[in-house]
Amino acid sequence: MWASGFPGFLLLPALIVGEAGFGRAQGLPPEPEVKDRQSVIQIFAGEKLAVWQERLNLQEWRISVMIAPASDLRPQTVGNIHWDNAARTAVIRILDPADYHMAWQPMLQDMEFTVVHELIHLELVPLLADLQRNEASRRDEEFAVNHLAEALLHLQANTVTQPQPPIGTATSSAK
Repeated sequence: MWASGFPGFLLLPALIVGEAGFGRAQGLPPEPEVKDRQSVIQIFAGEKLAVWQERLNLQEWRISVMIAPASDLRPQTVGNIHWDNAARTAVIRILDPADYHMAWQPMLQDMEFTVVHELIHLELVPLLADLQRNEASRRDEEFAVNHLAEALLHLQANTVTQPQPPIGTATSSAK
C-alpha cells in the first residue's frame, strides 16, 4: 500500500511509460490507495487487453475495457462482453474493484482471467453466431471458455517462470 499522502497521479505516468508494465513476469502492481484503484485497474486491464488481443489474433477488432459496478452486470458475474460483429467493435466490462470481495493480488489475477475469458467468447463469435442458443448451450459455452482461459493463463505462467535457452543453443549434450 502506498504511504499516506502519496500523490496517486504520479503513479499513472509510471504505469504507462517504459518498463512499468504489469504481468506475471514483472509481478502485479502493488495495492494503491482506495481512491487510486480505478485508475490502476483501468491501466492494468487495458494492458492485459492489448497483450491478449494480440495473442488471440484479434487485432482487427476495436476492443475497449471498462470498469462496471455490479449493478451493470448479471448477478454473480465479474464481467461481460458486448460486440458488433459487422463493425468489429467490442466492449469488455469488468467488475469495479469496490464490488470485489477478495484481496488485491487475487483480484487482479481474476480481472486478467475475465479479460481472457471475454476475448475467447469474441474468438468464438463466427463459430457460434448461427447456432440457436439456450441456457444449456450457454452453460456448455461458459464451461469451455473457462477451461480455455485457465489453460492459456497456466501456459503463460509456466512460460514466464521457466527460462528458455537462447536460440541456436543446444538443449542436450552430444556424445
